[in-house]
Amino acid sequence: MDRTKELETRPIGTLLWQYALPAVITQVVASIYNIVDRVFLGQYVGALAIAGLAITMPIMNIIHALGSLVGVGASSRMSIVLGRKDVRWAEKILGNSMLMTFFFGVLFVTGGYLFMDRILELFGASGDTIGYAREYMQIVLPGMFFTTMTFNLTGLIRASGYPTKSMWIMAGGAILNIFLDALFIMVMGWGIGGAAWATTISMFSTAVVAVVHFVSPRSFIRFKRHAWAPKLYIFRNVLLIGMSPFLMNFAASFVVALLNRQLIRYGGDLAVGAYGIVNTYGSFLVMFILGLCQGMQPIAGYNYGAGHNHRLRDVFVLTQKWAIAVGALGALLAMVVPRLILRAFTDSDALLDLGVPAMRYLNVMMPLIAFTIANSQFFQSIDKPWVAITTSLSRQVLFLIPLMYVIPALTVNAGGDGLTGVWMTCTVCDVLGTVLAAVLLTTQLKVFRPGYVAPVRKPRKEAGPR
Repeated sequence: MDRTKELETRPIGTLLWQYALPAVITQVVASIYNIVDRVFLGQYVGALAIAGLAITMPIMNIIHALGSLVGVGASSRMSIVLGRKDVRWAEKILGNSMLMTFFFGVLFVTGGYLFMDRILELFGASGDTIGYAREYMQIVLPGMFFTTMTFNLTGLIRASGYPTKSMWIMAGGAILNIFLDALFIMVMGWGIGGAAWATTISMFSTAVVAVVHFVSPRSFIRFKRHAWAPKLYIFRNVLLIGMSPFLMNFAASFVVALLNRQLIRYGGDLAVGAYGIVNTYGSFLVMFILGLCQGMQPIAGYNYGAGHNHRLRDVFVLTQKWAIAVGALGALLAMVVPRLILRAFTDSDALLDLGVPAMRYLNVMMPLIAFTIANSQFFQSIDKPWVAITTSLSRQVLFLIPLMYVIPALTVNAGGDGLTGVWMTCTVCDVLGTVLAAVLLTTQLKVFRPGYVAPVRKPRKEAGPR
C-alpha cells in the first residue's frame, strides 16, 4: 500500500501534477497513433486515403469504447477499494477485468470481420473510399484486441500507484508506431496498409509490456489465482462506471456516421476528409483534457473511498481550472492559425478551404467542452455512473443528433450553405451540453460535504478488507 498512501497525505496540487503529467503524456501519445497515420497518408498517399481512414475512425472509437468500458471502470473501482485498504479486492478487479477484456475483444473482432463492408458503408464509405477503409480495417482489427487490453492494464497500473510507468508503456508504443509508419509507408510504399501494420505491431508490443508489469513480484497488485474467479458484483461495478465512457465513445461513433452522411450530402467526400483532419485536432485537445482527468481519477477515487471529502473537493476544482485553461488555449489556436494547423496534415487547397471554417466552428467552444468532460470524468471516478452518463451523452445524443438535421436545413432555406450549417450545429450543441452539465453538478454537491460516506458496492459476506 506504500504506492498509494501518498494519495491521502501529499498536497493536492503536487499530487495532481505528479499523476496528471504522465496521464496527459499517455493520452497525447495515444492520439499520436491516429495523427501520425494521417500525416503520413496525407503527405505520401493522398486526400482520398485520409478520407478512407476517416471512415474507419468511428469503428476504431467503438473499439476504444470497449477498452474504456472495462479499463475506466476497473481503474476507478480499484482506486476506491485501495482507499479502503482492500488489496485482495483490488486483485480481484484486475483478474476479472482481464476476463471481460478477452470476452469483448473476441466478440468485437469477430463481428468486425463478418460485417465489415456493411459497417463501413454505414459509416459513410463511398465507392472511392471504401477500398482504403477496408484495407486498413482488415489489418488493424486483430490489433484492436491488444488495444483494449493495453487501455485496461495501463489504467490499472496508474491506479495502483505507477503513473510514470503507465506513461512510458504508451510512449514506447507511440515511438515504435512513428518509426514503423515511416518504414512501411515512406520506405516500403505499403500505403494505408502500412499504417495499419504499424498500429497493430505497436499496440501488441505495449500490451505485452503491460502484462509483464502485473506478473512481476515487484508490483504489489499482481495476477493471482483467486483473482481469476468470476465475480458478478465486480462485473457489475466495473461495467456501471465504465458505461459512461463506453456510451460516450459509442455515441460519438454513431454520431460521426450520421455526420459523415450529412457532410457527403452538403460537401462530398472531401468534406469528410476535412472533418477527419479537424476532428483529429479536436481529439488531440480532448485527449489532453482527458489526461488531466485521468490524473485526477486515482486521487479522487482513493479519497472518496477513504472519506476525505475536503481533498475530493480540492482535486475537482483544480482539475476544472487546468482543463478549462487547456480548452481556452486550444480554441485560441484554432481561431488564429487554423490553416497552419491544417497544413500539418495536407497540402490540398480544397481540403484547406473546407477545413478552415470547420476548425473554427468545431473548436471555438473548447473551454466549455473541457468543463463538461471534467464533470463527467469526476463523477465516474467516484462511482456516480448515471450522472457521468447523462453529462457525457447530452451533447451527442440529446442535442447533436436532432439538430444536425434541423440547423443545416434551416441554413439552406435561409439561402446559406448547408455545410456551414453542419459545422454550426456542433457549436450550438457544445453550449447546450455545458448548460446541462452545470445543472447536474449542482445536484451532486453533497459529495463534498464533511461526513458524507461513499456507499459500498460489495456483497455483505465479502465486505471489509481482505
